[in-house]
Amino acid sequence: MFLELKAQATSILKDAIRKVGFEIEDSELYFETSSHADLASRAAFKLASLHKQNPKELASCIVSALEIPDGSYIGEVSVSGPYINFRASRHYLDGTVAAVLEKKEKFGCGAPKDKILLEHTSANPNGPLHVGHIRNSIIGDTLARILRRAGYDVEVQYYVNDMGRQIAVVSWACERFELDLSRKSDAAIADVYIKANVELDKNPEYIKEIDTLMEKVEAGDVRTIDSFDKAVSLAISGVKETLLRLNVVHDKFVNESRFLKSGAVHDIVERIKATGRTKKDKGALVVDLSDYGFEKTLVIQRSNGTSLYTTRDLAYHEWKAGQADRIIDVFGADHKLISGQLRATLNVIGVKEPEVVIFEFVSLPEGSMSTRRGQFISADDLFDKVTEAALEQVETRRPETSYEFKKQVAEMVGIGAVRYDIVRVSPEKSTVFNWKEALDFEKQGAPYIQYSHARACSILEKAKEEAAWDSSMEIDPSLLVEDSEIYLIKKMAMFDSIIDLGARELKPHVLAIYARELADAFNQFYRFVPVIAAEDEKVRAARLALVDCARIVLANSLDTLGIAAPEAM
Repeated sequence: MFLELKAQATSILKDAIRKVGFEIEDSELYFETSSHADLASRAAFKLASLHKQNPKELASCIVSALEIPDGSYIGEVSVSGPYINFRASRHYLDGTVAAVLEKKEKFGCGAPKDKILLEHTSANPNGPLHVGHIRNSIIGDTLARILRRAGYDVEVQYYVNDMGRQIAVVSWACERFELDLSRKSDAAIADVYIKANVELDKNPEYIKEIDTLMEKVEAGDVRTIDSFDKAVSLAISGVKETLLRLNVVHDKFVNESRFLKSGAVHDIVERIKATGRTKKDKGALVVDLSDYGFEKTLVIQRSNGTSLYTTRDLAYHEWKAGQADRIIDVFGADHKLISGQLRATLNVIGVKEPEVVIFEFVSLPEGSMSTRRGQFISADDLFDKVTEAALEQVETRRPETSYEFKKQVAEMVGIGAVRYDIVRVSPEKSTVFNWKEALDFEKQGAPYIQYSHARACSILEKAKEEAAWDSSMEIDPSLLVEDSEIYLIKKMAMFDSIIDLGARELKPHVLAIYARELADAFNQFYRFVPVIAAEDEKVRAARLALVDCARIVLANSLDTLGIAAPEAM
């Protein structure tokens, strides 16, 4: 709805600017929201500087030339200094209520757009996902959900490192140490991987065995490949379980070895050589990208002729480029250099480059994590801890309910708290996840938003029981005139623009902030305006319809954040 309001304001304003003798691009209208208007334009600043005029006088001149068509979402336009302020009409407010009730879960969805291939998580299969990994998963999954709601056809992939040095260590470890398969499979892999690294640190001569395994895999040795595959499958099986619990789903798991087997790695190395940018450095083949601003060369082949993860990643990206209109990668800050080199190398050989979302790391108050050193808290352990704490809260708040109800709500609240607390921070900012704060119902995190949705469901259920509401009855939205009602309607109307913003800028945190603000707006409305207790029957029906609208948009927001929307808490 807000996108249409902005589109109408754009059309009306550009027509008025033409009438006073000027032309302007859409991007130069400089629309923004403010406390003084639903939309404010700084176009007069731009035009005044170009044409040597007084911006305040020019703004007044433009507004005098404005014509608002009948039925417009624009109600009135005024001048405040050089700003041109637009206020929404009653038609916009009533139309928003009608649209939410009609479209329901489709409210806020954009028109069909291009295909996007989005890669996220792609953690090495040498153990379980830990807290350091799941920011990647949560940002990536939330972005995919936002992009889908914006209208894009999104395929989500996990790139499986099934043949690198770490996997050689895992394979070597599985042969050397007994796997405890009574444990979750990825945890069992981590156990032997940690033991192997201790052994390798004590006896560096064993590193030759790791190098030999890598050479055998590249040479196509069947037994070694089977050994690698078995270890990777065990780790990935456990990772999938963890991701599913986090409500993260990948459409495809792509093994990097396929690009070696297909010859794509060899082909891409030859094409890079043909550019004249490669040279030998201590026997290794490197690419000179200094004209792209990279002092450090990119190694694409070891001195023994084997490929690197980077080389196979280049082949993977070339393959991805043929699968979709856009490619998006979600990487941690430690990939900043390598992702830049990867983009530059693809540019050199004329392959479509990915858009890269770089995120800073999330940590726990306990500190940083490393699977190699065995210093990490697994995502599974974190989920158990958070869910257990959530269960204690549910038992305190709802002691009369069944254990099954408490357990179900605790899982929804616990996982929701993790997802929300991690995604609410802009990707480029580092963050510390404090699970106690994330679960605080008063701190306006996921539990607060989920509780707001449950409250809306409870109000509607109570109204049905008291025969005060029938969802099929016609309502008159124009009766919703209180400040808190209008503010809530306008906040709901902004949902499509928030989705659009998150999709354009690849910033999922904007939706997290919006969901909290929407919950605030709903709770303020309910606090100050009687709903079921409203004396006038038509007003009561309109307010209950507004509660239903809030329920719908809260549910849509939570769903797009990958968080469950409980009907009772």
